[in-house]
Amino acid sequence: MNIDGKAWRTIWLEDGGRSVGVIDQTRLPHSFSTRSLATLDQAAEAIATMVVRGAPLIGVTGAYGLMLALQADPGDASLVAAFERLNSTRPTAINLRWALERVRDRVTPLPVAERAAAAAAEAAVIADEDVAMCAAIGDHGLELLRRLTAERPPERRQEPLNVLTHCNAGWLATVDWGTALAPIYKAHRAGLPIHVWVDETRPRNQGASLTAFELGREGVPHTVIVDNAGGHLMQHGLVDAVIVGTDRTTRTGDVCNKIGTYLKALAAHDNGVPFYVALPASTIDWTLADGVAGIPIEARSPEEVTHIQGLALTGSAAGEVALVQLPPQGSRGFNPAFDVTPARLVTALITERGVAPASEAGLRSLYGPLAPGSEPAAAAEVER
Repeated sequence: MNIDGKAWRTIWLEDGGRSVGVIDQTRLPHSFSTRSLATLDQAAEAIATMVVRGAPLIGVTGAYGLMLALQADPGDASLVAAFERLNSTRPTAINLRWALERVRDRVTPLPVAERAAAAAAEAAVIADEDVAMCAAIGDHGLELLRRLTAERPPERRQEPLNVLTHCNAGWLATVDWGTALAPIYKAHRAGLPIHVWVDETRPRNQGASLTAFELGREGVPHTVIVDNAGGHLMQHGLVDAVIVGTDRTTRTGDVCNKIGTYLKALAAHDNGVPFYVALPASTIDWTLADGVAGIPIEARSPEEVTHIQGLALTGSAAGEVALVQLPPQGSRGFNPAFDVTPARLVTALITERGVAPASEAGLRSLYGPLAPGSEPAAAAEVER
């Protein structure tokens, strides 16, 4: 994607492959800056503190984090310790463990002297695959948006299609293109009139800060709304479709996404608004059937609920990013970062292989009856 005329990915190699460059998403949208990760600890910290975030990007960062660890020490003990260190940073997104396992399995049989280079090569492949998958998700999603436009009454077909999204599932959450936003970018570039309702996505405001930033740079018309406004808009016919991403999808089609997604799905279902979930294969957890019971939900710092960060417009801090406390002193916060939307509320899944019903039959129609990781023995390992 482009920022001020320059093409960017969210992650890249620097210093002849000795370090990794990333966009510091904690400083967006008011400041665009990058950060270099040169050690395992720096990579782990970047994931844990959401310098990088979004399930696909977390996975790629983890893969490069193993590379950094093996550059310092390619031995077996180092590999095991680095795997566990990175895997513990964000428990909900399955992409992280998936990418770490790919790199680990690639390098384990090799002589220690070859491991760092092999890890770098595998991480690069994972990154390129992510770009290709997200572009394909965009193509399949574009066809859905075209169909929704064609199904409108003739007098409304020239009006912008109104799509609501929650959290950020754009290119900042992946390596490029994004998942839920990829169809929107493809539609905008194809000349399809489109407008996006952007949920602010409290408490970290990924919608207001990141999705709005992306859409603005791409020139996509959009409006930021409070999280509780979506149902009202749907009741009044102002939402034609909802498209969100997912951090983990069960083989039966349950989807785990940023907290508040479940409520949007309920509102969409009640108002007959199609609710789509966009995801790459790396986000499917074939070992799980029940998302509510089986997906670990990350609980983040209560301060993300009790405090908010923004650009100060008045006073001595005007023009600076400031932290503000919202509730009275002594009020506690609780901060579950994700919720699970049951498959019955999902109209369809948009994947790199096509669009399918949110069900095990639907997913296996795209990925085959023996999808990777579907062996029952793997389930205990994932949930341990």
